[in-house]
Amino acid sequence: MGFSILLLLLLPPVISIFYHQQTPSSQHQQPIEEAVTKSAGNVDDSSLLESGRASNLRAIPNNAEIRIVSYNIRWRSGDDLNELIKLFRNDAELGNPAIMALQEVDRKKKRSGNTNTAKLLAEELGLYYAWAAPPTAKTGEEEETGVAILSAYPLADVRRIVLPHEGPGKRRRVALGASIKAGDVEIRVYSAHAETRISMDKKIDQLSAVLEDLKSHNQQTPAIIMGDFNTWQPDAAPKTIKLFSDAGFVTPFGSEKTFSQKVLLVPIDLRLDWIWMRGLEAISCGIDREVKVSDHWPLWTNVKLQSVKR
Repeated sequence: MGFSILLLLLLPPVISIFYHQQTPSSQHQQPIEEAVTKSAGNVDDSSLLESGRASNLRAIPNNAEIRIVSYNIRWRSGDDLNELIKLFRNDAELGNPAIMALQEVDRKKKRSGNTNTAKLLAEELGLYYAWAAPPTAKTGEEEETGVAILSAYPLADVRRIVLPHEGPGKRRRVALGASIKAGDVEIRVYSAHAETRISMDKKIDQLSAVLEDLKSHNQQTPAIIMGDFNTWQPDAAPKTIKLFSDAGFVTPFGSEKTFSQKVLLVPIDLRLDWIWMRGLEAISCGIDREVKVSDHWPLWTNVKLQSVKR
């Protein structure tokens, strides 16, 4: 019992180390309305939103069932990135997704060989893509890692959402929204990456900023919000479930863990990643724990399009 309590006490600082080697800084609130429409920091934010398409596009799916994948790839590059490409092409559970939401996707970072990861993935998989990153804390710093959406369908109304509340070292986080049309079904899709080292109430503010953006679309529009919400606190799951349930969303996943690390040689598994849907029906889903490329596991779900609420 004593050892278990010690692990719980150690968990917050250990999680902080896993994500970024930075010291905490003072945090202040920013209204959600401002965060949705403006960016913090003195940078040209237009450079932190990018979209494009592969030179040779994959055929658009022409069926009533599509696969959705959400995965924090933890700035993988090189051989790891090549392994991911093979998985997204051929894996029985992850292969040929129609829509992917990725987090911790680098662009022009030394640690990943200055690779434009989202663009490379899109080119190799024959997809459309969009990528966004938060503003940097200091002028001249390398671009922050960001989030991406990859899709077999063209992306429209692409929007970068700077989330409220700073993390350590004035670090910011973003979400990315885009609209797609799968057959005659329009779907609003989001990839989000919440901050690690803030209170759960502030994380709820960050997730609420995504829901706020969704309000600018017809309330009958089907929507998918997914990503790494960093929901590791004891009150994280019930607060997250209430937020999205109250907004009319459901998830096909139960209490399964999506992240694993060892603390003092003891595995610590956490439920950090989510897929929430409105107006869509999941007919199957899973978490691929055989994929060891990141410290997160990829989530996937197959969605039935003809059940969309009109």
